[in-house]
Amino acid sequence: MSKSVLAIAAHPDDIEIFMAGTLFLLKEKGYDIHYMNVANGSCGTVEHDKESIIKIREQEARDACAYIGATYYPSICSDLEIFYSNENLQKVAAVVRQAKPDIVLTHAPQDYMEDHMITSRLAVTAAFSRGMPNYITEPDCEPIQGDVAVYQAMPHGLCDPLRQPVSSEFYVNVESVIDQKKEMLGKHASQKNWLDVSQGMDSYIVTMTEFMQAIGTCSGSYQFAEGWRRHLHWGFSADDTDPLAEILSDDIVFDPGKTS
Repeated sequence: MSKSVLAIAAHPDDIEIFMAGTLFLLKEKGYDIHYMNVANGSCGTVEHDKESIIKIREQEARDACAYIGATYYPSICSDLEIFYSNENLQKVAAVVRQAKPDIVLTHAPQDYMEDHMITSRLAVTAAFSRGMPNYITEPDCEPIQGDVAVYQAMPHGLCDPLRQPVSSEFYVNVESVIDQKKEMLGKHASQKNWLDVSQGMDSYIVTMTEFMQAIGTCSGSYQFAEGWRRHLHWGFSADDTDPLAEILSDDIVFDPGKTS
């Protein structure tokens, strides 16, 4: 039976910015890739009305998903409506049960915006509830058994909402797939002007590349890297279950101030 990884992010383009390099490396190792944006990107524009931008961003996300060869799961709500509610949790938990992941990748628990942080919470609880027959998902999916390891990405700017630095547990070398990561992010063409206007990001692909360089510098070993922290194992797996570090052992270094 093949192994699978599920990326759960807040908005279309977040998977590409924070997680895609690791996903490409896992795909090379034979993992099935599963792709979910919780929100539909409805607020990511200064040019289009709500219904138009939702359609545009869904197609961009589907194009990005096809580029990496992933299974696509539709968004469940609009931007700024990612709440930690039972309705949203039931839908995210259904995706977890359908994807049957060995690995879940999601946002940092502390980041610069609430959509990212609440997506992180939904992903963690959805994975935690995967085997509970009395938790009914929407749609209703059979519970799944087995270990799952949850990993949380680095926050934007490498700091928490109060500007305090955040470091990784370990760093994944994405030098070999940085061009694929750029190409995948480029599928989200609608975001260039929006990010230029709203967040001063200039070219979003340049900003992503500089973000990967900053994480690479933190690693002390790589030019471009993605950083990860493994969620506490209780309720998810055995203590020593660390598949991301194991499968990508040739492409990671641990933070010298932390243990694996």
